[in-house]
Amino acid sequence: MFNALKTKIKELAQIAVLKAEEALGSNKGQQKKEMAIKYITNKIPVPSIFKPIISIFLSSFIDDAIEIAVLYMKEK
Repeated sequence: MFNALKTKIKELAQIAVLKAEEALGSNKGQQKKEMAIKYITNKIPVPSIFKPIISIFLSSFIDDAIEIAVLYMKEK
C-alpha cells in the first residue's frame, strides 16, 4: 500500500509544482512549496480522516518529492 501511495505522491508532486509555479510565478519559493504540500495532501487517495496522519507520517517524503519535481521542472 505504501509503495503505491508513494508513487502517487511523486505524480502529485509534479502536478503540484507546475500549478504552484503557474499560480505564483518567480521568487516565491516558500509560498509555492506550501501550496504544493497542500495540493498533495488534499489529493492523496486515502479517506479524509487519514489524510492528516498520512501527511505527518510521510511529510519528509512529500518534501523530497516536491524538491525532485522542482529539479525536474527546471531541467525542462
